[in-house]
Amino acid sequence: MNIPSLHAPDDQALLDLAVRLATEAAALIRDIRARGFVTHTKTDDSPVTEADHAAEAHILAGLRAAAPSIPVIAEEEAAAGIKVETDRTYWLVDPLDGTREFAAGREDFTVNIGLVRDHRAVLGAVALPAYHQVYAGRVGHGAWRRDANGQHAIHTRTPPVAGLDVLASRHYADDPRLKALLAQQPVASIRNIGSAAKFIRVAEGSADLYPRLGPTMEWDTAAPQAVLEAAGGSITEFDGTPLAYGKARWRNPPFICRGAQ
Repeated sequence: MNIPSLHAPDDQALLDLAVRLATEAAALIRDIRARGFVTHTKTDDSPVTEADHAAEAHILAGLRAAAPSIPVIAEEEAAAGIKVETDRTYWLVDPLDGTREFAAGREDFTVNIGLVRDHRAVLGAVALPAYHQVYAGRVGHGAWRRDANGQHAIHTRTPPVAGLDVLASRHYADDPRLKALLAQQPVASIRNIGSAAKFIRVAEGSADLYPRLGPTMEWDTAAPQAVLEAAGGSITEFDGTPLAYGKARWRNPPFICRGAQ
């Protein structure tokens, strides 16, 4: 892969890099899905496929060639016990978020490439391979979607008078904590989908709320958080603290993803 090295890249150049690599990784994932693959189980009982590994290898090679001074933390390397020293700025990569969705033949899986600086997600690219969509955002500079119809700005929406459209993880569809959380709010619908696609649907204004009750990892959330916040939304812990990065073992607490207030 012939990738020019970026000399002291600015954030727009880094976002362009993330978008290109997410787009290329999405194409690799589609190709692997079309020809068939085997699903394996990692030591934490989560699934992994050839597509996870191929997408991660492509992204890591691209990031490290173009911006060698920026450390990269990636899911499959971390699962293999590879430790990377970070500085105030680093990448977080999930090459295939929603592997269960991918392996089950569903469509809501993503490629996430996010940049963290001083414990905050500042920019990110999220590809949805099955939909041929790529989303990107720089916090404070706006967010956009690229698809077959071109590139268009996206924004969160003010919740409809009829009630919130809520997205939830399939694993917590019947969790009583979700019912308790929503009991005091007008709710028009609850949909259960997988992966970081939930953040993205809130970011583009097709949903209003995504409460996450169970554990996630920082590479799951950095890129979509940047897109969501760039589009006007927010992600906070349940006490209202903004979701931050650099936590022990890269593990996130429960959080709430909101559109416009």
